[in-house]
Amino acid sequence: MGRRRQGALTPKRTVPTGPRVAVIGAGSWGTTFGKILADGGAQVTMWARRAELAHEIHEAKRNSRYLPGINLPRTMAATHELATALDGAEQVYLSVPSQSLRENLKALRPLLVSSDAKIVSLMKGVERTTGLRMSQVIQQELRCDPDRIAVASGPNLALEIAREQPTAAVISSRSQETAEIVARAARNDYFRTFVNTDVIGTEFGGVLKNLIAVAIGIVDGVGYGENTKASIITRGLVEMTDFAVANGAHPETLQGLAGLGDLIATCQSPLSRNNTAGRLLGQGYSFQDVVKQMQQTAEGLASVAPVLQLARESEVYMPIVEQVKMVLDGKMDPRDIAPHLTTDDDTPQGERTNHGQADGGGPLRRALQRAFDQFRDGGGRARRDRS
Repeated sequence: MGRRRQGALTPKRTVPTGPRVAVIGAGSWGTTFGKILADGGAQVTMWARRAELAHEIHEAKRNSRYLPGINLPRTMAATHELATALDGAEQVYLSVPSQSLRENLKALRPLLVSSDAKIVSLMKGVERTTGLRMSQVIQQELRCDPDRIAVASGPNLALEIAREQPTAAVISSRSQETAEIVARAARNDYFRTFVNTDVIGTEFGGVLKNLIAVAIGIVDGVGYGENTKASIITRGLVEMTDFAVANGAHPETLQGLAGLGDLIATCQSPLSRNNTAGRLLGQGYSFQDVVKQMQQTAEGLASVAPVLQLARESEVYMPIVEQVKMVLDGKMDPRDIAPHLTTDDDTPQGERTNHGQADGGGPLRRALQRAFDQFRDGGGRARRDRS
């Protein structure tokens, strides 16, 4: 055989060369992320609760319920046995409904007690009973070093990515090294990853954009147009930033992929579960009817109450989220929501387009803004998104 001529096409890599990873949860996003990892060369084992779903992924390389029409990588394996999925895993990715995370972690803990695997949250929610972010629940239940924990977030609509449409995401960890290790595994020709160390901002960005997306869905269902939706998205980003910063985030994180990027994708796409849930509410369905109609969890619906409780504790006013709660509770007709979504104050106000106010804001806002300005001007720690 002669040497392959220069420039000839080489076959697509089929032998995994990357780390051994487990993905816990085989819904649309978990399966898509497993595909991302496998296409990047990782040795992927999916865990599915239902044996028949695990068998379909493992043998047919399909997930017909959650990703119809998508062919999964030949190298992707699947099982319904947790111990098998976790055997030898160097990285464990969690993609289960946020409200059942703690229960799932109790089952995982004895299987990970002697492991130093990186634990990666793919979830975008807060625990209803405690208000804890997903990384906090992971740390609490697995009793592991927070430097082992990372979170992934960004404008990541599962079906588009499964179709290999290019996008980007942020991998965040308190440990820069952990973020970079995970980012290297979770990247390929169509999925690019950036890193930061602002776990709080990255997680809250993913949570809060869901709530704004529900509001967008409501007004869309009612029949309001693009002006209304653009106003809500713009003012929603201000609410998101105020809330996240008050809870320890860096404001620039909310201007990046985990904040603005995810907000745009989730609000404008019919593929968004939260947008769909809001649209059904706007069309007159009750909260209970919406839950019944949704085949998968719309995390925003479960996060409204705990986020508002945290907002009250942080003395942050969130008029958009407050009005969404009133619609969910049946206390406001969806048709009455739009005039109230951005402000109920008839007094003319200075527009605030980022953290801080047009009139200078209160002492807390000014102090936080000074801290941000010092960080921005002085360089400091590598907190910005980086490739």
